[in-house]
Amino acid sequence: MESIISRLPADFWTVRYDGSRFPGAAAVAASPGLGPGANCQLYAYEVLRHFGLTPPELRSSDLWEDTGSTVRVPVARPLDLLLYNATDRAYGAHVAVCAGDGALLHLCAEVGRPAVWRPEDFAARARYRVLLGAKRILPPRSG
Repeated sequence: MESIISRLPADFWTVRYDGSRFPGAAAVAASPGLGPGANCQLYAYEVLRHFGLTPPELRSSDLWEDTGSTVRVPVARPLDLLLYNATDRAYGAHVAVCAGDGALLHLCAEVGRPAVWRPEDFAARARYRVLLGAKRILPPRSG
């Protein structure tokens, strides 16, 4: 199977980290898309949309608690979301996309641009040392 990472268009690799551009923010409503920058959630959701998924526009803690559009899974597979934080609280958790083969795609302030890390790269940083778990986007309900 071709890698998720290799299938992302070039413009997904030039996104600038901007913590003020998160799901539901006025800045995003005024200027949608990744061009003006994004936080980790907004970036992860756009990656999933590129691959045909429809993630909910939720902040970390709401995403972690959500059961209508997502489900917690014990083992992440490609295009699942992983939540990391300094503690076991979901509020303010960092969101990464599982890209397969231990690769995790994310956008963080530390790097400033999209990066591919491994789980041990997250564990080595105090702000990401706790893996809360993985969430999978559910298919849209038909109805």
